Amino acid sequence: MTADLEARVASKLTWRILPFVMLLYFVSFLDRVNVGFAAFSMNHALGLTPAMFGLGGGIFFIGYFLFEVPSNLILNRVGARIWIARVMVTWGLVSAASAFVTGPTSFYALRFLLGVAEAGFFPGVILYLSQWFPTRQRAMAAAVFMAAAPLSSALGSPVSGAVMELPRLLGLANWQWLFVIEAVPALLLGFAVLKVLIDRPEQAKWLEPDEREWLLATLREESRARDAHAGHVAGALRALADPRVLALALIYFGTSAGLYTLGIWAPLMIREFGFSALGTGLINAIPNVLAIVGMIVWARHSDRSKERTWHIIVPCLVAAAGLAFAGIAQTVVGVVAALVLVNVGISSAKAPLWAMPASFLSGAGAAAGIAMTNSIGNLGGFVGPFVIGWLKSRTGGYAGGLYVVAAFLVLSAALTLLMSLRDVRRAAVPHTGA
Repeated sequence: MTADLEARVASKLTWRILPFVMLLYFVSFLDRVNVGFAAFSMNHALGLTPAMFGLGGGIFFIGYFLFEVPSNLILNRVGARIWIARVMVTWGLVSAASAFVTGPTSFYALRFLLGVAEAGFFPGVILYLSQWFPTRQRAMAAAVFMAAAPLSSALGSPVSGAVMELPRLLGLANWQWLFVIEAVPALLLGFAVLKVLIDRPEQAKWLEPDEREWLLATLREESRARDAHAGHVAGALRALADPRVLALALIYFGTSAGLYTLGIWAPLMIREFGFSALGTGLINAIPNVLAIVGMIVWARHSDRSKERTWHIIVPCLVAAAGLAFAGIAQTVVGVVAALVLVNVGISSAKAPLWAMPASFLSGAGAAAGIAMTNSIGNLGGFVGPFVIGWLKSRTGGYAGGLYVVAAFLVLSAALTLLMSLRDVRRAAVPHTGA
């Protein structure tokens, strides 16, 4: 009976929550990385060098970093429904305003403000999922949510490429239309959030009484188990000082460096082989489609085996190998094959990684710890694209920057192993205090 009840609750949670938050992240990721396609004509129009473009592409994450923790703490206090709606509307407005930048300075400013506007969205949804999904379903829920990133690139790349084929209309160039058109869904979905999201399971009228009671009892029991654990952290300040949070942030740094290197630079790498904007978009979609399949299968295996460490290490090393291969590939087939390895590896590592914080954080500690992990980790989204652009300006090629980002991913794998070994040693020591 319990197994049947759990299956019913899992099914309802999956279909009622995940498709909508996945759609939100789809639009979010599209608005973060469409600058990679806008660059086809924007860079010339604004006089941006590769180093300038790399800086502007990554400076988004400086604004994101500065406002991430405050934003997530506010979300934990006022609820996901109101705060995520606010995030969506403000980032939609800033994204649309990006169409009217006039040079490097205004480009940097709008990218920074886009990060400020969107700060708190991703960790807010991760926190939200932890408040609804029991532990044994959490990696899968995170994987489905995060599949929106490669899906956004898979579906958004051909659309962005098609927009970049447009002639000048109503006084706006194609890159300006790209920012305007792809900002509209964020604005509309911001208002939809107020109608669709529910803050807590207690308010879910679409759950039957016995289903709601089982879910609440399960989440309470998991919370008590965390409270009883010697390493449990509930307070915001304690979470920010916890070495495990810093370790997770540094691990996430490497995966973010790889993810946004792909999102911002992959279209330009493919375009160098002479493809049209639309052709570039279609080719760029291939690695992302395969990444969706890989991350869902990998997350399911992680949940079923209840293992996280090697489910992070192996994909990080695969992604690092892909970046190294991309640095030496001379044909479009070789580059796309390398991008498949990178996309599948990075996407597969993320769900097991984001299932880990909820195992030792709760309450305000979870809000602060998840936000800190994401904010520090996402600085990799600044460093990765910037390093690629800076080294390309000096060497004329992508190889050097790709090798640096690959090294970040190897470091992520090593830190994951060290964190696991530390936890094993800690568990072996008996705790005598209360």
